[in-house]
Amino acid sequence: MLAKRIIPCLDVKDGRTVKGTNFVNLRDAGDIVELSSRYCEQGADELVFLDITASSDNRSTRCEWVKSVSRAINIPFTVGGGISSIKDVELLLACGADKISINSAALSRPRLIDELSYAFGAQCVVVAVDARKEEDGQWYTYVKGGRCRTDVKLYDWVKEACDRGAGEILFTSMDNDGTHSGYALEPLSVITSMVDVPVIASGGAGSLDHFYEAFAAGGAQAALAAGLFHYGQLTIPQVKKYLSEKGIEVRL
Repeated sequence: MLAKRIIPCLDVKDGRTVKGTNFVNLRDAGDIVELSSRYCEQGADELVFLDITASSDNRSTRCEWVKSVSRAINIPFTVGGGISSIKDVELLLACGADKISINSAALSRPRLIDELSYAFGAQCVVVAVDARKEEDGQWYTYVKGGRCRTDVKLYDWVKEACDRGAGEILFTSMDNDGTHSGYALEPLSVITSMVDVPVIASGGAGSLDHFYEAFAAGGAQAALAAGLFHYGQLTIPQVKKYLSEKGIEVRL
């Protein structure tokens, strides 16, 4: 059995880590290098770095920020924000990223997934999917850091992304984000049952049980959290110890 991964996430704005609720009301959460070093020392399996205003500002991720974090850690490092071309990915990999995460540009031009998977290998391509359940009962995808809704339905898009060569899906429920109410288990379990690639659960972690539920009920291969770790409510060793005691395979 593959070990389940615990992944802290840095949402970065103006070179600082920030955290909000439901993608709004952002507040400062700390220095990107300081937090990255802490999580690496605590035994994080990977680190995700998302430049959350890159797409809405129509720019690429700031490479100097990526370099500073890369120098501080020795774990797999995924970077997202404003990526729209092979050239963007080449630059970020040269700056120290191991994988890249795409969202808005992929929904705008789905063939980007094919191009990046062919050029760099599927294992390098994480497709991030931000979604919210609407009044019609359907889950719809959002772009531009959660600012703009699309007419593309969550499950249709996840399937297409995997068919095009995504190596991993990072699913964030916007309704659960920052609420500490737990991951959105219903859509998470649907996604994990319909694709053959690893799925990262994101949005809503607030307790040790929530991590367990993401794996045991949601079928996720990894669980991502941000504010819970940034503000010290839980540490990565606490989460891993709890999961191990509950029979979930993790790297201690």
